[in-house]
Amino acid sequence: MATCALMAQSFSSSSSLVVAEPSAENGGGQVVSPVRSGSGSLKPLSHIAVGAGFSPLGINLMAATNLNRYLNLRATGNVFNYTASNISANGFDVDAKLNLASAGVSVDYYPFPNHGLRFSPGMLFYNTNNASAMFATKPGTSFTLDDVTYYVSTTSPVAGTGTFGLHSQTPAFTMTTGWGNVIPRNGGHFSFPVEVGVAFIGSPAVNVALTSGQACNAQGQNCVNVATDPTLQANLQAQITKYKSNLDPLKTYPIVSFGVAYSFSVR
Repeated sequence: MATCALMAQSFSSSSSLVVAEPSAENGGGQVVSPVRSGSGSLKPLSHIAVGAGFSPLGINLMAATNLNRYLNLRATGNVFNYTASNISANGFDVDAKLNLASAGVSVDYYPFPNHGLRFSPGMLFYNTNNASAMFATKPGTSFTLDDVTYYVSTTSPVAGTGTFGLHSQTPAFTMTTGWGNVIPRNGGHFSFPVEVGVAFIGSPAVNVALTSGQACNAQGQNCVNVATDPTLQANLQAQITKYKSNLDPLKTYPIVSFGVAYSFSVR
C-alpha cells in the first residue's frame, strides 16, 4: 500500500512517468524510478536556431527561439543585389540595378508540435526593395510610348531614368505557412524549413523620366524636346499608368522560401 501511495503521489506532482522495479535490497519489493515523458517539453527561450535560405525577397538569414511548446518567435533578414546591362525595352537600351533589403519578425504556430506544419503571421518592418535604371536610345532609332512611335533625332539621342519601388507600405503584414520546425521538438538539431505565403507591401511605385534628347516624326522633322513637350509627356504618363497596372499584382508579394537551420540549447 505504501508503494502504491508513493507511485500515485509521484505521478500527480510531475509530468514524468513512473516505473516500479523489483529490488534485491528489500527482499523483492518494488522501488519507484522516474522516466522522462515524451519529447516537446522544452523550457521557454531555452533554444536558439539560426539558418539561411532563398526567397523572392533575396538571400534569407534567420534566427528563432521557442516561446512554448506550440510557438516560436522568428526574426528574418533578406538581402540581394544584381546589376544588368544592355537590356532592350521599347526601343531603349537599359542598364538596371536591383537592390533588395528587408527585415521582419513572425510568430510560428505549430498546431501539432511534434510535426512540422506551421502558420506564421508576421510583420515586415524594414523594406527598401527597389530597382533603378538608366536608359538611352541610339541616334536614328525609334521608341514607343503608349503605342505612339517616336523617332530619335540623329544629332540628339534620348536618355532618361526610372525607379521601381516595392515598399509603398511599411511596415507590411505577412502571412505564410510551411513545413519544418527550426527548433525540433524531438531534440534534433538540423531542419530544412519550407515556406509559402505573401507580404502585403502595397502597390508598386513606378517613376520614369525622359531627361534629354529630341524626338521627331518619321521623316525626321518636327523634333521636340522630350523633357518638356506636353504631348510626349502625356504619352509618357499614360505608359507609366500601364506599367503600374501590369505590376499591381505585386502588392501581394510572393514568398516562397527554402533553407536549412541549426538549433542548440542555451539553458
